[in-house]
Amino acid sequence: MNRIEIIQGDITKQAVDAIVNAANCSLLGGGGVDGAIHRAAGPELLAECRTLHGCETGKAKITGGYLLPAKHVIHTPGPVWHGGGYGEEELLRSCYVSCLELAAENGCRTVDFPSISTGIYRFPLEKASRIAIAAIAEELKKHPELERVRMVCFDERTKACYDRALAESGAQG
Repeated sequence: MNRIEIIQGDITKQAVDAIVNAANCSLLGGGGVDGAIHRAAGPELLAECRTLHGCETGKAKITGGYLLPAKHVIHTPGPVWHGGGYGEEELLRSCYVSCLELAAENGCRTVDFPSISTGIYRFPLEKASRIAIAAIAEELKKHPELERVRMVCFDERTKACYDRALAESGAQG
């Protein structure tokens, strides 16, 4: 069984143990996936996020899912792309690793990710998809309790890119 899956869909509609929020460092909501998750979860999510006092890029923090079908939201601020010379690749990898470690620590068995940093943070999609798949595959080897990790892609172009990265990696989780 492949423990890594790629689907196209709306991450706010996924009934899983945890969805990942591509957050900003304040954790107080924003645009894109972050705004959509905050809107769908309701005001209780923002209230809990206020108690977390932000999060560093590449790290992760967990909250309840509130009105979402997911039990938890794992918030991770991804790196803004500045050309690749500022540790962006390692920071992006760290986002995926931190989220999966936190998921495992909190008893999550199913985790859904958006494509972190590839929207307004301008991380090149091809590069980001390869980093994500490699990091996820590596973490799945360390965490057998994680049954399935999905990339929930917003559009066809993003899904095709992640499908390619998964096929090229040969990863089975």
